[in-house]
Amino acid sequence: MSNALPKIAWIGLGIMGSPMSENLIKAGYDVTGFTLEQEKLDRLTSAGGSAADSIAEAVRDADVIVTMVPASPQVEAIAYGPDGILENARSGALLIDMSSITPQTSVDLARAAAEKGIRVLDAPVSGGEAGAVEAVLSIMVGGGQVDFDAARPLFEALGRTVVLCGPHGCGQTVKAANQLIVAVNIQACAEAVVFLEKSGVDLAAALDVLNGGLAGSTVLTRKKDNFLRRDFRPGFRIDLHHKDMGIVTDAARDVGAALPVGAVVAQLVASLRAQGDGGLDHSALLRTVERLSGAQV
Repeated sequence: MSNALPKIAWIGLGIMGSPMSENLIKAGYDVTGFTLEQEKLDRLTSAGGSAADSIAEAVRDADVIVTMVPASPQVEAIAYGPDGILENARSGALLIDMSSITPQTSVDLARAAAEKGIRVLDAPVSGGEAGAVEAVLSIMVGGGQVDFDAARPLFEALGRTVVLCGPHGCGQTVKAANQLIVAVNIQACAEAVVFLEKSGVDLAAALDVLNGGLAGSTVLTRKKDNFLRRDFRPGFRIDLHHKDMGIVTDAARDVGAALPVGAVVAQLVASLRAQGDGGLDHSALLRTVERLSGAQV
């Protein structure tokens, strides 16, 4: 890379990808995007980016390729094959996968990319839609130090906490742990909300004082209004958290780590999804607690 800002290809413009790519544009980067939905490409061009007609077109001249798609199968679909990233990106390009996928998928991708002369970082994020919009994400990175150092200015345009966690796959392992903590935290908050309401306590007042003490958390700060208003418009969908709980459960089994509470919460997430609520925000775990407590929701 020269002293000029690297040219960016951005693949995947969903709830997280769109605001993140727009923050790079605001920071002065030249961003060319590709996704399957025309309205999302229109949003990117309205923000000052460029739209590509294919992955190959998006990545061909890029210095850095950022991917933000739902899961391992989508990462593999865009990375491999004659129309994929590895066959069309230039040698020396840096591929930063910011999706939340299995650690092994990241390791395999890095190995395959190295054969093409393409460097790779796995760099999943935490902070949800609000964190993406506000550019205050936590970014957990796996890969080499030199590549991390090269990517740091880009990361700092997207997030507030940026940490190299270890070699390839380690970013995804830390993200799996993050999703475990978030799910358990949301579930605990949901149970507290139902307990407080059934006890006749002013819920807004109770959540305010709880969030000022040891029970306080970023989850409670970000999701308090969701609980109060029963507003479950998706910032992070139950479908995606279900996928992530599968990742952490499988990874923990592989290393021999017991997750007794996590296993229960994984089942509660799966139950909510099975009841048709997979498209709702993960704060909708409150609905499961309400159903278990006799409420009609």
